[in-house]
Amino acid sequence: MTPQPLSPTPEEMSASLAPAVTLDAVEETPVWLEVNNAPAVTWMCTPDQLDELVVGWLHGEGYIDTAADILRMRPCAQELGFWVDVSPERFNTVEAADRRRVLASGCGAVTTILGSLSSVSRRKSSPKALELVSTRALFKQLFARGERYKESGGIHAAALTDGTTLLNHAEDIGRHNAVDKVIGAAILEGRQLEDLILLVTGRISGELAFKAARARFATVATPSVPSTLAVEIARAAGMQLVGRAVSGNPQVHRP
Repeated sequence: MTPQPLSPTPEEMSASLAPAVTLDAVEETPVWLEVNNAPAVTWMCTPDQLDELVVGWLHGEGYIDTAADILRMRPCAQELGFWVDVSPERFNTVEAADRRRVLASGCGAVTTILGSLSSVSRRKSSPKALELVSTRALFKQLFARGERYKESGGIHAAALTDGTTLLNHAEDIGRHNAVDKVIGAAILEGRQLEDLILLVTGRISGELAFKAARARFATVATPSVPSTLAVEIARAAGMQLVGRAVSGNPQVHRP
């Protein structure tokens, strides 16, 4: 006698009718950069606004001050990567500096000179105090622009503002990458960085504060808190840090 197939149990029927589960994941991709034909960095990053990422990183590391300092910038056609040429004098100055590889608290390794506050240039003017109401409104706009955050979460954001309007915005899996992207966007637009305000969604780490000081930002604000090294860098640079910026009791670290 041929055995008859067993009827499915209620549990098996329920499982077969259940929709497939889609696991949320945030995109992460390696992107490399060579400066004057020398390997410079490979980012693990969110693969958009890559021109801005390159330009912002070059600025933070001291290779450029404006877009005019980039002699040539070419993307690789086969993979995500860039070749950039800057003046040999500028390149040699950066490479000759006392640079150390640092395993950064933000993510990964950076080469900025975090250990020497003497390398931080000081702002000429004192930053203005932020208005709590306008700061909350600006952060609300920043969060509203977060398309990737709405899709999956697990991502950082940064924005530049003049205190009234959001000027540039970026999201990235790395908080320092997001900062590089908004700095790069502003440089490519020919915007003056000095006296702008940087908004970030995560902790203000030492390497992030160093990038902000190099740009001569007036203020860096976050819903989170700064690190002790970030506070030291900000004081040396004459830059203001604002932690807990969307709370009823923001923590202001003045220079």
